[in-house]
Amino acid sequence: MELKNKTIGFGVTGSHCTYEEIYPEVKRLVDLGATVIPVFSNNVLNTATRFGEAGEWARKIEEVTGQKAITTIPEAEPLGPSKKLDVMLIAPCTASSMSRLAQANTDSPVLMAAKSTLRNDKPLVLGISTNDGLGLSMYNIARLVNTKNIFFVPFGQDAPHVKINSLVSLMRLIPETLSAALEKRQLQPVLLERWREERPS
Repeated sequence: MELKNKTIGFGVTGSHCTYEEIYPEVKRLVDLGATVIPVFSNNVLNTATRFGEAGEWARKIEEVTGQKAITTIPEAEPLGPSKKLDVMLIAPCTASSMSRLAQANTDSPVLMAAKSTLRNDKPLVLGISTNDGLGLSMYNIARLVNTKNIFFVPFGQDAPHVKINSLVSLMRLIPETLSAALEKRQLQPVLLERWREERPS
């Protein structure tokens, strides 16, 4: 993985149950020598859940990256003309964010950062987390899979016997996926039997 000296936009949207899984990957990217610029949706900053107080994970991510987060659309828009990012990651990427991305509905800081990245012919990587991935959201996944410069952190069913439509990326593959995307290549295989990989042996 060659991520040293790369500048990575790390977009975080409202799948609160996934923050604990992505947090170690933020640190890994920093340890690999990347500059990581956090970009947060409003839900990350303003919603308290059983997984953490409002803004708690945002503060932790800012601390480990040493970077002030982008939290508004006006702050995200200059990423386009400045060409600051080598690659943009959204993880977790919710079904709602995927839907709006697929429809070019740029209504959040994360989606503006994504749009700014694609404008510069740079890769956008999605680490999905959605209870509806095999339901109505499958349409948007298929559309984005077939869009130039959009790549996916490999994903699979995380709880097929209790949440039959749920799909979640295997977030520990974030660094490898970013490295491949920088070569304009999709890390393979993109479809995983995630629940089998994570069951106790």
